[in-house]
Amino acid sequence: MGREVAESCVDTMLMEMVAMYSARFYANKPELAARRIEAIGYQVGHQLSERYTMERPRFSDHLEAIKFICKDFWSEVFKKQIDNLKTNHRGTFVLQDNKFRWLSRVSIDPSSEKETEDPSTPGESKAAQAVSMYLYFPCGIIRGVLSNLGIPCAVSADISSLPTCSFVIRVKA
Repeated sequence: MGREVAESCVDTMLMEMVAMYSARFYANKPELAARRIEAIGYQVGHQLSERYTMERPRFSDHLEAIKFICKDFWSEVFKKQIDNLKTNHRGTFVLQDNKFRWLSRVSIDPSSEKETEDPSTPGESKAAQAVSMYLYFPCGIIRGVLSNLGIPCAVSADISSLPTCSFVIRVKA
C-alpha cells in the first residue's frame, strides 16, 4: 500500500509556497519567485518519477513518455487522466486538463481584468499573473519527470478559462 497525502495538505502547501516566494522572499522580483517555485516542482517531479517508473522498462520514444505522464502519472498525482493530448510530431506536446485540480478553487474577479495593467507584462492582468504563479510548480513537476526520463524540455502553462489548463511541452533537440 502506497503512502498518500491528503489533498487539502497539498493545496495548502502550494498556496503557502506561492505566497511566501511571491509576496515575501521575492516580492519585487516575480521572475525569481517563479523560477524558485518551478525549481521546487522540478525536484518533486524528479523524485516522483523515480517512484512511479521503478518497475517499468525505459521508454523507447518521447511520445511513449508523454503518454505515461498523461495516463499513469497524472492519475497517481491528480486522480484522473489528462483530458486531451495534442502533438505536432516535431517535439511539441500540449496536455490539456479541463478541471485542473489545483485551479478548481481559484477564481478571477471579472472587474479586476479592467484594472490598470502592468506595463512590464502587456495584455496580462494582475489577477492572471497571480494565478499563473500557481502553475510554475506543476510545470516544474512535468519538467522534472521528463528530465529524469532522459528528455530535456521546457514546460509552460496556459489558462484559457478556469479551471481549464494546458501544459505546453517543447522537447529540446
